[in-house]
Amino acid sequence: MSSYPEREGEVDFQAPGASKPCKTWYKVVGELTSPPLVVLHGGPGVGYEYMTSLLDLHATHQLPLVFYDQVGCGRSTHFQEKVGDAAFWTMDLFVAELDNLVDHLQLRGTGFSLLGQSWGRHPCCMPLYAEGCRKLLAKMPDDVRSTIEECEAKGAFESPEYQKATGAFYARHFCQLDPFPETLQAGFNNLKQDATPYISLQGPSEFTIVGCFKDWEPWKEAHNIEVETLLLNGEHDEVTDLCVEPWFRSISKVKWVTLSNASHMTHLERPEVFNEHCPEVSLGRLGLGILEEEE
Repeated sequence: MSSYPEREGEVDFQAPGASKPCKTWYKVVGELTSPPLVVLHGGPGVGYEYMTSLLDLHATHQLPLVFYDQVGCGRSTHFQEKVGDAAFWTMDLFVAELDNLVDHLQLRGTGFSLLGQSWGRHPCCMPLYAEGCRKLLAKMPDDVRSTIEECEAKGAFESPEYQKATGAFYARHFCQLDPFPETLQAGFNNLKQDATPYISLQGPSEFTIVGCFKDWEPWKEAHNIEVETLLLNGEHDEVTDLCVEPWFRSISKVKWVTLSNASHMTHLERPEVFNEHCPEVSLGRLGLGILEEEE
């Protein structure tokens, strides 16, 4: 049994363009009597499990947490019939789902902070993300690089050779822990069971970005962000500085932290340092500027 209060639930959600009833599954940790941290998982379609390392924040800061599975994955409603449907898989869909959950939990009065990881934080300008990944790929060993490029060209995304080569890339730029934590493996299992959001929004791989968001450049609207914002990436992150820098330039109240000796799963690779910075916005302790956090 957990030593903190928690509850799970579902909320009805009128998903724009859906032809069936829809629900969002969520978990609340702690009491919502103070502003919680609402956690947006990555993927798209990975689910909430790999973000549960943030439970330490409740233990150390008594910070209430809200986890949820975004539509299309985990315990929320799936939409395999909508694969590749650009009219359905839009940013408006996910914003509407978040708004619906916030209203259901009555968070407008208390206020709340958002924490997004990977896709969940939405800072990736997709053209810049793709450019950054190509630069990282160019630095991989020749056999890894050539295998990935050849398989991508042939569309052989399920081949053993491609899986081995992308595994080498992921070990350097996605998660440097070996083996991957069970919670992260649970996320990959979610994708294996239903990759509809990932395929529809991104495409078949990290390198072939042909989905609905292939031309997405949301940083161009970042000047509209008026709240304090923490940007965080890893030294070896597949979300390179090339992706983060436009957001840092565009947001007025912003701090950018790069964790050394970490890749994309910074919260799993360096949890103590990550959790030290993570609550700065929620607790009103955010300084501004650029910081490279050393080991």
